[in-house]
Amino acid sequence: MTEGRVVVVTGAARGMGRATAVAFARTGYRVAGADIAARASAAMEYEPATADDLAHTGRLVEEAGGEWIPVVFDQRDISAVRDGFSAVVERFGGIDVVFANAGIQGFASLLEMSDQLWHDQIDINLTGTANVLRVAAPLLVQRGGGRIIITSSTQGQHGTLDGSGYSASKWGLIGLMKSAALELGKYGITVNALVPGLVNTALTRHEERYAQIIRTGGQEPSGNLDEDERSAADGMKRKLPLGVPWVEPEDVAPLVVFLASDEARMVTGTSFAATAGDSANITA
Repeated sequence: MTEGRVVVVTGAARGMGRATAVAFARTGYRVAGADIAARASAAMEYEPATADDLAHTGRLVEEAGGEWIPVVFDQRDISAVRDGFSAVVERFGGIDVVFANAGIQGFASLLEMSDQLWHDQIDINLTGTANVLRVAAPLLVQRGGGRIIITSSTQGQHGTLDGSGYSASKWGLIGLMKSAALELGKYGITVNALVPGLVNTALTRHEERYAQIIRTGGQEPSGNLDEDERSAADGMKRKLPLGVPWVEPEDVAPLVVFLASDEARMVTGTSFAATAGDSANITA
């Protein structure tokens, strides 16, 4: 039974975080949606999530029948993370599931990458997620067990042209997940990784990402947003066995809900992909 269980979703203001928060609400969870709800990095091209975005997620959660609390923090700041989780515990009495999903992505070659672009991706994606786990794990131990799901990426399983910072951060999350699974299993806590493919979110729908996809295919982008979007979409359709350019967030969310369920109690220390077939291009 999931009725009354509490889930904390980071990066909840939009995209996969929003879709998953709503999916949890539909199955009876009380939902805490955490987000920075502001620009996390000046090195990123795409528009940041906002407080209005987070509030909209809350409305959707409530419409789906779930109780909701918004929590705003920068996960690079572990003190702020502690304060945020304390607010959730004060409201709901504890936590049962953590979906550590928040992250950013930027593109530049190693020869051209700014210090900020490297550090922001590592600090938010890897260290920030570790901060969330370090704060959440003792609360799950107190609860008598629970679930942790971490968002990695296919780019955490292979190299990425002009994306070494992102790949390094997401590959590091696989190691974090496996280590946490070894350490926390004796407390009844499972830890797994979600591996989404190219998901239809603000993080992927912008010129910088289209240009990277086009260059990966051996071509050069035109610099025209509409033209490059079409070229990128066509390239992904040819690459993915299911013939779609992007995976929808709502197609990823059920996998997270499953990993949080009682049925997944013997599943830990591994990765689960929702990639429209891009996983077929990865060795294992």
